[in-house]
Amino acid sequence: MGAVLHLVAVVVALVGLVAALAHDGYLAMLGSAARKRAGGSPIAQYVRSRYVLAGVTTGVALLALLLTAGGGFADVLAIIAGGGTGVISYQALQATRQKYRSGGGELTS
Repeated sequence: MGAVLHLVAVVVALVGLVAALAHDGYLAMLGSAARKRAGGSPIAQYVRSRYVLAGVTTGVALLALLLTAGGGFADVLAIIAGGGTGVISYQALQATRQKYRSGGGELTS
């Protein structure tokens, strides 16, 4: 039973870390594109305001991954931290993508 709990904790922590890193990467890409564009300062300012959330979620995801090295109680904490980080990061990524979505195959006649 302990091995299964540990495996679940590692997988959840890794998925949470991937979601946090995806959010970080998307913000970095969006910020870079905004800085290169004329009139992109509002987007760059929005991205800078989101870096705190991205940094915190990445830190908690790394902590969750470190917690998987502990015993059973640490694995439970890693599942909670990794799952929460994954959900928050995914929702933040989707909110940012929705806010700045462009084009996407819409045809106008």
